[in-house]
Amino acid sequence: MADDSCGPVRPAAPSAPAKPGARVVHCVKFDKDMPGLERIPWKGELGKRVYESVSQEAWKMWIEHSKMLMNEYRLNPLDPQSQKIMEEQMEAVFLW
Repeated sequence: MADDSCGPVRPAAPSAPAKPGARVVHCVKFDKDMPGLERIPWKGELGKRVYESVSQEAWKMWIEHSKMLMNEYRLNPLDPQSQKIMEEQMEAVFLW
């Protein structure tokens, strides 16, 4: 039956609206499907692996751990040697 109303026609709502951060990954840290990161958090191949297999919750845990590492080892985030240490630690935390 045709719609005889004078108001604007509303499009049908999608069955499952897309939400920001709705991407799901199988998290290597928790070994279950969880919401994934919204963007690649690190440069290079390591960043791609993190994006593909680390959940938002696991990444938050890494951020807190990385703060401790930066302070304890007095690392400079702009120094290539410090970045290498952080990458090695990241690999160890996520057990690749």
